[in-house]
Amino acid sequence: MLEKFERYPLTFGPTAIEYLPRLTEALGGEVEIWAKREDCNSGLAMGGNKLRKLEYIVPDAIASNADTLVSIGGVQSNHTRMVAAVAAKLGMKCRLVQESWVPHEDAVYDRVGNILMTRLMGADSRIVDDGFDIGIRQSWEDAIQSVIDEGGKPYAIPAGASVHKYGGLGYVAFAEEVAAQEAELGFKFDYIVVCVVTGSTQAGMIVGFAAQDRADRVIGIDASGTPEQTRAQVRQIVDNTAELVELGRPVREDEIVILNDYAYPAYGVPSHETNEAIRLAARTEAMITDPVYEGKSMQGMIDLTRKGFFPKGSKVLYAHLGGAPALNGYSYTYRNG
Repeated sequence: MLEKFERYPLTFGPTAIEYLPRLTEALGGEVEIWAKREDCNSGLAMGGNKLRKLEYIVPDAIASNADTLVSIGGVQSNHTRMVAAVAAKLGMKCRLVQESWVPHEDAVYDRVGNILMTRLMGADSRIVDDGFDIGIRQSWEDAIQSVIDEGGKPYAIPAGASVHKYGGLGYVAFAEEVAAQEAELGFKFDYIVVCVVTGSTQAGMIVGFAAQDRADRVIGIDASGTPEQTRAQVRQIVDNTAELVELGRPVREDEIVILNDYAYPAYGVPSHETNEAIRLAARTEAMITDPVYEGKSMQGMIDLTRKGFFPKGSKVLYAHLGGAPALNGYSYTYRNG
């Protein structure tokens, strides 16, 4: 479905799928847990899911003759780290708005992890006090205008690259890649578990797997804490992406599965259960997840497995989207492991 779209390679190629035997055993052994390692997908600043999206956005940025990528995220945004990395790789400037999305007061929160790496790569990173919202933000529009006022030519990339017209394409490609890897493995996964906040990662998967008639097996774990807004945005991206790739049919409402039970107490704030999920994944598989995104989707997968959501004998593919640098901003929480 993606042949007509230009892709700028930023990743190493297909990401590895690995079986997680010790985590499987720790969860009772009746459901096989596997992971697709999107967190290990590139040599650019530790990679992650945002790069897969940006591969389909960069050609448009280059064609526009822009000299500055302009984007937005929270203080510990994985997305802004990746936009900064791409700008450095392309020789462009980068202006970023880092909003105060997380009510977290660790002393080094705004000086380590993602934002440290972002600044190290030369991005102009500006912290503002505005709170969490997955929609289009005035602070971002102001940053775009500031580049114009200074004589630059901005290319606008929204939060998570999600509501960009090409934002869902990378994870349509993910679904096609999984199908090719399943052919090599000799079996199909029964479920795919993925974190969802701004929406285009899951939305792209839904469209890609809808072409394989199994979109309803993509289980989104909401980490936004704003489930109605997130679902509406996923719906919008699904519809736009399905039209773009000429899926040939509308995606049904029941094919969009988002579970809202794990985002508490707030976006970016890990619960006790999130922290225990992070520790279990680390201590069984040395697989590092973060307190904002992957910790919550890991928590969701663990809980769903334990309470029998997945039928006995199921093979579950956990989409590890990256984000480990954010752990540094929560150093007090994990000071003893």
